[in-house]
Amino acid sequence: MFKKVFSKIPKKSSKGSDNRDQGGNSRSHGVVASKNTDNVTPSGSSKTGNVSSSSSSSLGQGQYHNNHGNKSSLPINENSNGNFNSYEALPAFRDVHNSEKPSLFIKKLRMCSVVFDFTDPTKHLKEKEVKRQTLVELVDYVSSVNAKFTENVMQEVVKMVSVNIFRTLSPQPRENKLIDGVELEEEEPSMDPSWPHLQIVYELFLRFVASPELDAKLAKRFIDQSFILRLLDLFDSEDPREREYLKMSLHRIYGKLMAHRPFIRKSINNTFLNFVFETEKHNGIAEFLEILGSIINGFALPLKEEHKLFLVRILIPLHKPKCLAMYHQQLSYCVTQFVEKDCKLADTIIRGLLKYWPITNSSKEVMFLGELEEVLEATQPPEFQRCMVLLFRRVAHCLNSPHFQVAERALFLWNNDHIVNLIKQNCKVILPIIFPALEKNTKTHWNQAVHSLTLNVQKIFQDLDPDLYKECLQKFEQDSSKEGEVTAGREATWKRLEEVAAKKAAANEAVLISKTLPRKSAG
Repeated sequence: MFKKVFSKIPKKSSKGSDNRDQGGNSRSHGVVASKNTDNVTPSGSSKTGNVSSSSSSSLGQGQYHNNHGNKSSLPINENSNGNFNSYEALPAFRDVHNSEKPSLFIKKLRMCSVVFDFTDPTKHLKEKEVKRQTLVELVDYVSSVNAKFTENVMQEVVKMVSVNIFRTLSPQPRENKLIDGVELEEEEPSMDPSWPHLQIVYELFLRFVASPELDAKLAKRFIDQSFILRLLDLFDSEDPREREYLKMSLHRIYGKLMAHRPFIRKSINNTFLNFVFETEKHNGIAEFLEILGSIINGFALPLKEEHKLFLVRILIPLHKPKCLAMYHQQLSYCVTQFVEKDCKLADTIIRGLLKYWPITNSSKEVMFLGELEEVLEATQPPEFQRCMVLLFRRVAHCLNSPHFQVAERALFLWNNDHIVNLIKQNCKVILPIIFPALEKNTKTHWNQAVHSLTLNVQKIFQDLDPDLYKECLQKFEQDSSKEGEVTAGREATWKRLEEVAAKKAAANEAVLISKTLPRKSAG
């Protein structure tokens, strides 16, 4: 079901997309990495510190909740050479009786709570490989277990996952990566050197949450709000592979632990608000929107007021940041989902787009026009009539844009049959607004493709209502004539000023003009 849901949502494109594809399609998801994968050059995306561990002593539930990822000592000793004396592989599950498997599972979880330092690829090679193999065994066990997970097992799984994945992220500087939404140069995403272990831990957690043997009522006590908040913080990771696993894990949690749904939505909203109005820097906006696209798809009708406020206060302002290109596909999908569920929201969305419409950023303007077409495709005539005047004033500006891609994208609106039908129904209002822009394009636009498309649009209107077209042409010619007269008068005034100034220059006298300068009328 997940593959069906996420396949409809636009994926974030990045150079790490090839790696991302490993994150949720096959059963093993590529977790059985080769032994040489430990030797990863440190990229500075995370700091795991020196070898640390997590206590396996039994903690009460109250103690545990504020202790996600805390690391305390295990009975594993490190000698003066930095090697472990007692980090040895435990028996395989196939070698023990079924009754002993649950206790062996917990022992292996505690063993995997030791976190190794991957910044030095030559250190603890044997121990790293033992942990990797143990993690793979745990993944297989969780996938094949046929008995309900006990509270003790849930606590140990969440504790082990917390110790391994929750860490301080050290992102690379992002100040100079984007200028006006345009990427200056293609940069490889920062990859976490500890990924050989992290990937299998994420795979284990994903299968644990998705397992039918997990009791949601019990699990919500261990996968609590504190855990979820720390999980959300990891979405700012530079590693696209990690963000893909986080996206799938959070979606599983949202689907299974229904008590946490409002909290998850609220926490994501807070991240969005901080991004839009404070930092404009976050690596995981696209992944959050992919999750929300699936959630919005499942909203019941009629839409709750809370969900409409989410559209107005969160999704529409997300068009504001300069780095919109990083997540625009996912954002556009979320917005159009609202129109498809409630067509009355089309007017609100179009006015919101016009509010944040880019004036000096051509690449963003092209994206806005693309999204506008998707929204208009789901818009019904009553909602269209409410906003068509404001909308086509903006479209007219786009038609005359010197940037040919903006003008071309605006003209492509007339290739959409539904939009053309809406325009035809309201031709008497729309044609007078855009006619001057079309006429100027045919006379002065430098791009041949724009010129040809403009002629095609003019022909549509001419065939639709020849009398209205002729009336608009006459008005345009009259306005052009008046504008010519105003321009000629202005030039004459300046010429007179220059002549008077030349005569008075020798005497150093002030130049007084009795006649006021002609002004161009607002109409």
